[in-house]
Amino acid sequence: MPDQPATPSPYTDSVRAYYAAHPSPLVAATGIVLDSRGRVLVLTTSYKTELDLPGGGVEDTETPEEGLARELKEELDLSVPVGRLLAVDSRPPGPLGRSLVVHVHLVGPLTTEEASAISFPDGEITEARWLTPEEAYEALPARNAPRLSAALAALYAGSLAHLIGGVPQPGSPAGLDPARRAELEHAGAYDPAGHRAARPKALTAASVIFTDSAGGVLLVRPAYGDTDHWNLPGGGIDSDLGEIPRAAARREVLEELGLDLAPGRLLGVNWSHRPGYPARVRFLYDGGTLGSADLARIRLPGTELLQWRAVAPAELRRFVKPALRRQIEACLGARATGAGPLELHAGRPLDQTHGPTGTDPAGKPR
Repeated sequence: MPDQPATPSPYTDSVRAYYAAHPSPLVAATGIVLDSRGRVLVLTTSYKTELDLPGGGVEDTETPEEGLARELKEELDLSVPVGRLLAVDSRPPGPLGRSLVVHVHLVGPLTTEEASAISFPDGEITEARWLTPEEAYEALPARNAPRLSAALAALYAGSLAHLIGGVPQPGSPAGLDPARRAELEHAGAYDPAGHRAARPKALTAASVIFTDSAGGVLLVRPAYGDTDHWNLPGGGIDSDLGEIPRAAARREVLEELGLDLAPGRLLGVNWSHRPGYPARVRFLYDGGTLGSADLARIRLPGTELLQWRAVAPAELRRFVKPALRRQIEACLGARATGAGPLELHAGRPLDQTHGPTGTDPAGKPR
């Protein structure tokens, strides 16, 4: 194939020279380096009296990701991928007289071997410590602790934090205190774009409950995450593509089991929430009873699922997490009686007077 001609620059030499000499913010990249226990790597340096996070200034024509990767290698002899962007912090001019833009990226979690191999080849780092997030907030200087807090909030929320001077902005998708967000909403302080960005988000999924002729529930064992806990056939709803829950359930069953079966009626909708994480909403559909011919046609995607089996309802606690077991049991009851769709919270049917069965009105277990 002949060489393609170089694309000519749209700028003249004088324009390029102008921008090369133009004052601009300093750019830095910081790594939130985590170990397998969720601890944060905090450094003591030879040139500062305060503790610091890994990273440094971006040089020459580097991107922030390239600059952080170089700093990790130079300072810690750490060659690992730089992960996703968690936060951007813009700071007004400080002692150096220049404004600063900091990109904060996730690094890790490191394996035990990677963490134990950290060393200090260039001598700039004198000590590396693994601290819990709470310990790190206390130990780091005031300019870094809020950055770490917002970045971890963005990590758990699956979002991004927008900071100015370490302070999450009103439209920041992550890092903004929920009480502050509610206060701004009630005061009418949001424009539509900021309101959409700051509102809490939820992850949505659709699952199908199939049984065999003996009443066993069809479960699949994942090849990812916690392989000791089995799941129902199903998965995430591609809502950004306009997919509806019922269509997602059918697509996931086809992808996971190789069976193109239209889901039956909706048995229940489950809502679960853990502080700091997006809420999770699951639509549970009746897949009906699969005969021996249907079961024989099951074909699993080897990269995603390890095996399938039909599990008697009395044996579910051996295979699935408690919240999923409660969802399955509630939906089997609705299927048997014709009730539903059920409104579930963490698998517990909602008592419209007192909240989920077995909880107080605030949703706490009784």
